[in-house]
Amino acid sequence: MSPGEAFLRIGELSRRTGVAPELLRAWERRYGLLRPARSDGGFRLYSEADEQRVTLMQAQLKRGLAAAEAARHAIEGSDESPSGAAREHARPELYAGAAQLRVSLDSFDESGAQTALDDLFGAFTVQTVLGSVILPFLVDLGERWSTGDATVAQEHFASQLIRGRLLGFGRGWDGGNGPRAVLACAPGELHDLGLIAFGLALNRRGWRITFLGPDTPVESLTETVDRLAPDLVVVSAIARKRLTPLVPFLKELSQRTEVAVAGAGAATELDGIRRLEADPVSAAAVVGERP
Repeated sequence: MSPGEAFLRIGELSRRTGVAPELLRAWERRYGLLRPARSDGGFRLYSEADEQRVTLMQAQLKRGLAAAEAARHAIEGSDESPSGAAREHARPELYAGAAQLRVSLDSFDESGAQTALDDLFGAFTVQTVLGSVILPFLVDLGERWSTGDATVAQEHFASQLIRGRLLGFGRGWDGGNGPRAVLACAPGELHDLGLIAFGLALNRRGWRITFLGPDTPVESLTETVDRLAPDLVVVSAIARKRLTPLVPFLKELSQRTEVAVAGAGAATELDGIRRLEADPVSAAAVVGERP
């Protein structure tokens, strides 16, 4: 079967790529990203080449490109960032900064960690540092903690330092005239770094962020939604047991606004509630380009 042979229905293309059918149709309509054929019954059929362009589009969005530019690069078949060779030349600086950050955090060197972050944020976009340095570091740290290769103290120190730094970027993130997202951790959930990262990435796509933080009671979330009438509500948890009891509440809330769940606790479907991608930067790219 050749890459140009069309045989995929939109649902199968969505399943393969992890992109909602509505968004795939929007990318097709706005940017000409997809080039479907028609079946005898009139259904759109997509090819492996379409799938490849969607994958490239996702990669470019993850790098922080605007959707139109990401689509252009995907259509051209290029997986290079817009700054091309200059950006690739800068990759060693990114890797060196990531290594310095890990060494400093593991050794409780706050000054060294802050300097590493200063250098990284000075040379790269927030989305790049989040997606290529901070989030991979946190995943690695969690794995090292689970195997006994990192201590609880190291995990707490690193998480709190990074949390404080990221929240600094969140100052004023509720300003502007864009759509509003209310972000909250489920009741009993104390881990909010992924949600903060999602908020920062979404804010840089023009959204206003109202961040309620960890362990948010259902009543408080309801009051906030009633008061602000947001365009999106995201509830996050790393444990599924935190989210499952909320399904009836979230389904009721979805009658008034768009609702999604995030975090490791949302790794599988929750009775029809929208689930965001595991990577906060990629999730923000998808949400930010609303069909």
